Order: sequence, then structure tokens, then C-alpha cells
Amino acid sequence: MAGRGSRLRPHTLTIPKPLIPVGGIPIVHRLVADIASVCGSRIEHIGFVTGDFGKETERELCEIAASFGAKGHIFHQLNPLGTGHAVLCAEPLLEGPVVVAFADTLFRADFAIDPTDEGILWVKRITNPENFGVIKMNERQEIIDFVEKPAEFVSDLAMIGIYYFKNGHALHEELLYLINNDVMKSGEYQLPDALRRLTEKGTIFKPGEVKEWLDCGNKSVTVETNARVLEYDQMDGKLYTSSSAEISQSIVIPPCFIGENVVISNSIVGPHVSIGAGSIIQNSIISNSLVQHKTCVSNKNLTGSMVGSHVKIHGTVSDLSVGDYTEWYE
Repeated sequence: MAGRGSRLRPHTLTIPKPLIPVGGIPIVHRLVADIASVCGSRIEHIGFVTGDFGKETERELCEIAASFGAKGHIFHQLNPLGTGHAVLCAEPLLEGPVVVAFADTLFRADFAIDPTDEGILWVKRITNPENFGVIKMNERQEIIDFVEKPAEFVSDLAMIGIYYFKNGHALHEELLYLINNDVMKSGEYQLPDALRRLTEKGTIFKPGEVKEWLDCGNKSVTVETNARVLEYDQMDGKLYTSSSAEISQSIVIPPCFIGENVVISNSIVGPHVSIGAGSIIQNSIISNSLVQHKTCVSNKNLTGSMVGSHVKIHGTVSDLSVGDYTEWYE
């Protein structure tokens, strides 16, 4: 999670993308929960590979790890040298069973990691494989290659950026090989090159197919992901409306997340709306949107929007993407 999150700006100017809440919970927190649900055993250590986001962010990440009974570790990747280099930044944790995940994706799956499996790649069946990295399998349904944006059809199973390795030390050795031998593509050390070397040496990777892949890469898909996680939270009985929220002369249409000390008056909120702690909604209609904490929206119709924290918005109908500490009047 060391990238700048440029596709999600302006929201990532003040907060790392993986800490942006969807459905009221930071993306990376939900991702760890997704992984924990398929691990089948206790997670002992969680390493976060970040840029220089500051001590407050690092403290919050370690608290997320602690909430899963794990010890949190912070590693820094200060130069964009690729996914292989990023994983190697967490070198002390590359021992024993390891899961590697890129922190801008969420998923739903109903499989569990078999401790006898040597490796698993999380994949999703898609209709446009030419736009993704896909896997190539043999007749035994074992992964034998990894192809980035194939010009000709190879497979319709796309890698979503989550990987399991029974032997973390073997991964460590192949990543070191890339660095020591300057194996680069477009100036970066790529994780799939290490995966390919592992398969060539006999490691058997199997596909772990997910039912749904939820992207958080830009504003539009993050709004869609917010809607889906609220639907899943509703199905799982986890929808949340804080007891400290004040809702008067208003209608809240589920699924919604309403945070602590939210005030909603003379408004219609929902469906598929997340409102962060301390925000105020007045005389407005909001649907299919995220409003982060300590933001005031008045006399405004919002749909398909992302609104940051400490924002003041007053006006008419809009589809907005407004970053933190902004005032918007129409």
C-alpha cells in the first residue's frame, strides 16, 4: 500500500487509499477480514508496506492488526520499484505460510486455504481478459504461467492481487534473485516473475476462484464497492446505525452506514449511503454515495458521489468527488 493512489485523488491527498472507509470501515481492515475468513488458522503477523504516511497512519494500521489478534509491522517502500520489491520490503515476515495482498481490492469467496496446498492465487472469471493479468493452467488445473494483458486468449481467470505461499522463505529467495540479478520490466521488479520461477522449480499453485471482486481503484468503482459491501453487511446482519446518531423528520433507506454523532434532519438518505462520524445532513437527498467524517451537507441532492472529511457543501443536484477540507457552494 505504498502507492500514491493517484486515481482516487483528491481523496488520497490527505489519507492513504487503503484507510479510506467503505461502508464505514477502512478498505484495508475489510481486506484483512476477507483474508482471515479463508485462512482457517490464526494470523500471527501483519506487515503493511507503506510510503511515508506518518506515525498516526502507522498507529492506525497496527491497531487494525491488533483487532485480529496479530502483531502489526510497518515497512517502507519509498521508491516505486515494483510489486516484487514491495513484497521484499517485508523481508522479516517471509517465513512459513504467507499471504500477500494488494490493499485496494476486496473480495467474496467461499473456499478455505488447504494447509497441504503449496500455493493459491485468488482469481476472478472475467469477460475482458485482455485488460488484466491472467493465469495459464495445465490439464490438472494447476497454474503454470502468468500472462499480463494477453493479446490472444489464454484464460478468463484474472489475478486479483492476493496470493498464498506455504513456503514464504522460497518466495523470499526468488524475490532476492530478481533484485540481485536486476530482473526488471519497465524499470520495476515484478512479483509474477518470482511466481514464474517458483512454478519452474516445481511449486504447484492452484486457483482460488472468488465469487466477487470489488475494486477501490477510483471514485466510480469505490462508490460501487461501497454499495456492495453495504448489501453484504445487511445480509450478514452487520449493518450499523450508531445509537448516538440523531435522525429527525428524515427517512433512511437501507442499506446504509450511519456513524457516531451523525445528525440527519429533513432529509432522505439511502440506499447505499455511508455517513462518517460527526457529519451533518440537512434538507438533502443522498443516495449511492460516501460522506466521510465531520462533513456538513445542506440543501443538496447527491448521488454517485464521494465526499471527504471536514467538507461543507451547500447547493443543488450533483455527482461529486470532493476531497477533504473543502467548501462547495452553489
